Amino acid sequence: MSPRFLPTLVRRQRASLKATLLAPPLALAVAIVLNLGLYMLMGRDPVAVVHAMLLEPFLSWSSFSEVLLKTGPLLLIAQGLAIGFRAKVFNIGAEGQFILGAIFASAIPVWFPQATGGWIWPSMLLLGALGGALWASITAFWRVRLNANEILVSLMLSLVAAQLLYYLLLGPWKDPAGFNFPQSVMFQYDAIVPTLFPGTRVNVSLLIALALSLAAWVFMQKSFMGYKLQVGGLAPRAAGYAGFSEGRAIWLSLLIGGFAAGLAGAAEVAGPLGQLQRSISTGYGYAAIIVAYLGGLHPIGIIVSSLVMAAIYIGGDNAMVSANLPIAAVRVFQGSLLLAYLVAVAFVRYRLEWPHAAARSTP
Repeated sequence: MSPRFLPTLVRRQRASLKATLLAPPLALAVAIVLNLGLYMLMGRDPVAVVHAMLLEPFLSWSSFSEVLLKTGPLLLIAQGLAIGFRAKVFNIGAEGQFILGAIFASAIPVWFPQATGGWIWPSMLLLGALGGALWASITAFWRVRLNANEILVSLMLSLVAAQLLYYLLLGPWKDPAGFNFPQSVMFQYDAIVPTLFPGTRVNVSLLIALALSLAAWVFMQKSFMGYKLQVGGLAPRAAGYAGFSEGRAIWLSLLIGGFAAGLAGAAEVAGPLGQLQRSISTGYGYAAIIVAYLGGLHPIGIIVSSLVMAAIYIGGDNAMVSANLPIAAVRVFQGSLLLAYLVAVAFVRYRLEWPHAAARSTP
């Protein structure tokens, strides 16, 4: 077909608030339909998959408590990433910053296994957050000083972080009584984050995530620095003309993202795991990218989207057992959800214009 007969995307003067709010649930519905079709082609029972993946996480308190447990790290990382994304600073290395946060936090119980006191787990969370920020600062340095692409640098650093984790667990930090498994010693009682509800693994990190969500909203909506970040993302030339420093925005965005991801990593080893393991790298840093965009890069929306993504995690585990669904299918569901959302947002912000319609509107 000749290009002159193809429609073009024309930016709308103003995006509809109703359409913006409808985009995430519509994307979720489209992703569900597409993946159910895929599961049928794979020979799986779609009813069993829907029940296991979408319903079971909410049918019992034990299952829902696990959803809340996974909501914490997703919410923390996504809130940090969203601040950078709104400033057009694309930190894709939250997985590596998450790992470094876990490593830094684990240093205290590994080096001081006999230490006691209520200062240990808060110190671990703080040290983990600083570790994540330090790892993100490498990306910021390369981006500001050497004009390297932050997407590639942060992504490659995640691979370096994983190798550093493997080195520690197979070498100096390996538990000598761990039957040769690549893991650290089990942490002492005072190195474990307190739980919120008896009989569950939900811990204080969920409250910290909610508190930082509120702080993210205040920072982006009420502070002058947040305003400068948003202007830099929406209109870089206007930000430069107004004297807003691009380098400062890059440093701040990446440090916030690294701080949040490192805090999530620290909460993971000081919470449900209770030790440093190779399995600490579970893809939270990548899934949080989907969470951030599915929430519209807004702190309130991210709270909802993190809960949805956590339910998909738990539902996917259920579906692997009860519906014989491979783990790759769960990841495809996550990816298709992001793709569906991006398509929906594109039509919220743009409209299709056909050549004959444009010709009629031309005087």
